[in-house]
This record gives sequence, C-alpha cells and structure tokens, in this order.
Amino acid sequence: MWVLYSERPLREEELCNALGVETGYTDLVSENVPTIQTILASCLGLLTVEASSSTVRLVHFTLKQHLLSDPTLSYSPHWTIAEVCLTYLNFGSVRDLPPTLDSAPSTMPLLEYASVYWGEHAKRGMTENGKILALRLLDRFDKHISAQLLLLCNRRYTGWSSLLSQVAGGPIGFTGLHGVAFLGIVEMIYPVLDMRKWDANAADCTGNTPLIWAARRGQEEIVEFLLERKEINPDLADSEYGRTPLSWAAESGHGGIAMMLLARRDVNPNQIDTKYRRTPLSWAAESGHGGIVMMLLARKDTDPNNADSEYGRTPLIWAAKNGHEGVVIMLLEQVNVDPNQIDTEYGRASLSWAAVGGHEGVVKMLLERVDIDPNQIDTEYGRTPLSWAAMGGHEGVVKMLLAREDTDPNNADSEYGRTPLIWAAKNGHEGVVKMLLEREKVNPNQIDTEYGRAPLSWAAEYGRDRIVMMLLERVDVIPDYADTEYCRTPLMWAIIAGREGVVRILLEREGVNPDYAHPRCGVTPLLLAAVSGYGGIVKMLLEREDVNPDRADIEYGQTPLSRAAAWGHEGVVKMLLEREDVNPGRADTKDGRTPLAWAFRNGHGGVVKMLLQRNDVGCDGVARILP
Repeated sequence: MWVLYSERPLREEELCNALGVETGYTDLVSENVPTIQTILASCLGLLTVEASSSTVRLVHFTLKQHLLSDPTLSYSPHWTIAEVCLTYLNFGSVRDLPPTLDSAPSTMPLLEYASVYWGEHAKRGMTENGKILALRLLDRFDKHISAQLLLLCNRRYTGWSSLLSQVAGGPIGFTGLHGVAFLGIVEMIYPVLDMRKWDANAADCTGNTPLIWAARRGQEEIVEFLLERKEINPDLADSEYGRTPLSWAAESGHGGIAMMLLARRDVNPNQIDTKYRRTPLSWAAESGHGGIVMMLLARKDTDPNNADSEYGRTPLIWAAKNGHEGVVIMLLEQVNVDPNQIDTEYGRASLSWAAVGGHEGVVKMLLERVDIDPNQIDTEYGRTPLSWAAMGGHEGVVKMLLAREDTDPNNADSEYGRTPLIWAAKNGHEGVVKMLLEREKVNPNQIDTEYGRAPLSWAAEYGRDRIVMMLLERVDVIPDYADTEYCRTPLMWAIIAGREGVVRILLEREGVNPDYAHPRCGVTPLLLAAVSGYGGIVKMLLEREDVNPDRADIEYGQTPLSRAAAWGHEGVVKMLLEREDVNPGRADTKDGRTPLAWAFRNGHGGVVKMLLQRNDVGCDGVARILP
C-alpha cells in the first residue's frame, strides 16, 4: 500500500518507520519498527531497494499497473496513510522539536514525508480519528516543525532566495487556517473555523493570508468558504510582492477563483502589485489565460493599456510576445488599445515581439490593423519587426511583412547596422533570403556599419553554400567586395573559416579574384589557406592559372610555403613543392628565414625531411646540425 500510493518514492528508513507507527500511540515504539530485510522477505520478492537512491519500489512497473487495477487490495489507502502521518506528527517527540529547524533530524526519517504530504492524502478522504489528529496538529500549527518543513519544501510559492530568511524564526503566523488553505483540505475548513476565532486576514511569515494561499494554489472550494466570511478582505495583498488574490489567480489560470473574486464589488481589477507593478490583466495575458482575460475585460473599469514598471509591457505586448492569439484578439477588440505602444525595457511594440517569436497568427492580426506601423524601430537595438523575423528565420512572418508595400526591406538596425538580408544570410535562413532577394528594392550589397560587410561576406564565412549561390545569381551582387574593417573579400572569409564548398562556388564566379592581396599586409587567399593547413582549398587555388603560388606578403615577406612549413602542414608543403614556380629556398624579408629554417625552428621533422630532399632549399646551416 505505501509503495503504491505514496506521493513520492519512499526511502527504506521512511518505509520502515511508517510501518512501525501504531495509531493511538503517543510516540514511536522502536520495537515496532521492522527492518528492511523483514519487509522484503514478507513481500515474497515483489519489492526491491534501488541501490542508487535507497528507495523501495516494485520489481517491475507492470506489477504496479496490475496492483492498482484492483482497488480491493487496499481499503482506503490514502485515509490510512494520512492517519499514520498525523499520528507521527502528533508524537510527543515530534511536537517538542524546535519549529526553527530547516530540516528533519536524522533520527526521525518519516518526519519530512509526513509533514509535506499528509494533506495530499487527507484531501482524498479522512476518518473521524484522522480529523481529530489533524485538528490537534492544526491547533498549534504555527509552532510545529511540520509547518516549517511544509513551507521549505514548497519554496516555489514564496521565492527561492528569500524564503529561508523569512522562516528562519519558524513558521510564525502560519496558523491552522493558513495550513488548511494552503493544503486545500475542504473537509477540514469548517472544523478549523469552528476551533477558535481566527484572524482571517492575518499574514504569515511569508506575507500571505489564508485567502491568498488558497487563490495561489487553486483551492477553489476553500476560497468560496473564506469569501463567505464577513470580515474577509478579498483585495488584501501579500507583503512580499504586494499581490492580491485576484492577481495570483489570474497568473495561475484559476478561472473559478477569478470569477468569484470579480463578482465582489470590493475587488479592484486594476490593483497594481508593488513588486512588478502589474495588474491581474497583465499576468493573465502573459500566461494566455483567455477565460480570465475575458472576465477582466468584461469589467468596464479594467484598464487594458496599463504597463508594468519592470519591463513597461502592456497586456497586449505580453500576449503578443508569448503568442497567445485568443488573448490578442480580445485585447485588439478594445477601443482604446494602442497596438504601437512600446515597452520601456527595449522600446519594442507588440508586432516586434510577435515577429521575434515567429507567432504568425498574432502578426497577421496586428497587420490587419490600419493603425499598425510595420516599420516601427525599437529603441534598444534599432530593429524593425522584419529584421527580427529575418534574424530568427520565421518565413511565415517575413512573408506577411513583405506582402505590405510599406515595409522597408533595407532598414538596418542601429546596433550593428545589419539589414534583414544580412541577418538572414549570416544565420543561414535560405527561405528568408530567397523572399528578400525577390524584392526589387532589396540592396544585396548593403553593408553593415560595424565591419562594413555585405550579406555575401557573412554567408561565405558561415558556410551558407546555398545562400552564397542565391546571392551570386543576382547580377548586381559584387562578388569580390572587401569589407571596410578588415579589407577581406568573401573568398578570404570563406578560407579563414575553412568553408571548402563556398570557396569552390566563389572560384567559379568570373568576378572573383583568387589572388587578391590585402592592401595593408599583402596576404593572399593562398597564404590564408596555407597557414591554416586547408589542403583542399590550397589544391583548388593552385589549379588556377591566375594564382601566384610564390607570392609573399608585404608585412613579413613570407610565401605560402614558408607559412605552411612554419606550421608543419606537410600536405600543403608537398603540394607547393610540386610546383616549379615555387622557390623552396626563398627567405622572408623580416627575419631572413627560409621554409627549412622555419620548419626546423618549430620542430616539424616531416617538413624538414621533405625540404632536405631538395637541393635548392637554402639550408642556412640547418643541415649541418641535424643528426
């Protein structure tokens, strides 16, 4: 029963303690706790202990399916487990523990499980004895270690970084009423309310009231019970985030709870939290909870344009950013919604966010607005929606934007000065490049402002073979344009990155100079390929009659052979030595070293051996000191 119905796998010591608990006892009797060996033996081999985690499980998952298919094997298992957990939590030794501990003592292995999960089992039904035990625990819940462990094991509901400091003094204020609301045990709400006079609006150590806990965790029936109390304040915010029950319900999508709260006249649908300065509508729109958005917009006093203070995003921006089409439709139906309103973080509007996310449905709806600006530039990066869509390769969005005559396809961003075509070419989005090149107004040679590089340059460096071919099919593309920052041609960028396919494509184009020399240092494509040891590229270049294989750079006076020898690229050295127009003994102008001297200096024995087989290498005394 315990292995089948526990909320998580039990460790062997947890299971042993659970089976040793006797209902009606005031403390655990150690003689009643069986050993794991006894348990395994009693179960006829159907249970095993996982060595890596020390958890007890059934020998096979199919056995679990078989046992669960027969509900008569265990009578009311969750009631039984809840009663055992509550009996354990009411033991004198447990009640005497300091409530400030942040973990269960090793001598009480069942304490953590019982504290965290007794409510989950109790929600499925409780015995009368279980209710008595629960009331006994809840009566002094804010002074009990189990409340502390429950909060610590549910940190996602309070804030990971701040919770430990919040509950360092114990679960102060986390009363039985808070506990029932947190756990959602409907059967216990009336008994707890009848137990004593509670302050239903009191905040616990985490800053939450019982109503806030119930709203956050979707405990609909508990919310209904609490709202029936005259003293309840349904718009009271928590002290950590300043968020109301409606705000939490809106974010989590608890529609029934939101409906109950909005039915109250004393609930403000526009109340802004103090942490993020967001309204319930903002939270619901971000998460895409259409039903709640509809309920909020049905209130005439709901402001659909309220922007939060953290990012400055309106509900429409949140919905568009996350692609929630239904929410976008509802918001755009509001007369006073501005689709061009930008956020304060990046200065981006709804269309820009939808474009970057590739949310075609949202983009389509926004573009149908007559007041939409398809070229709106964000203030952070200076990019248009088309730029973002092209950068991300969202073909459907690009197609819709280009279908508009007023869309500028050449608009460059202010961060790097890159056009949509440059972004698409750089990132390898072939479909986007194709659509952009079909536009007559697109300039395929427009360079960025950061490096002065054209789309072909970027595509060449990143090995976008098909995009390079598409660009070269344009008669107005300059295939040998050197960028302004490094003075490198697309061929040189392709060689630096070792893109053989691109090099082959470029060398087949008439306007490409394979022997182009860098204006400042005189480096040629062959020199670049030789120094990197790209044998395939060197072979392609040497097959060209218009490539000088012995051309030295002007900065160091080194030839391709000298560079290849210095780096030990034997295959490249071999190809160069096979050329009659290569001088194997030529010394560079800066250091006066020959290829042999470079190879010997850097310890490349294979290259040294190849060069020494020649009579014209210019030994420079190197041969005399070789063994």
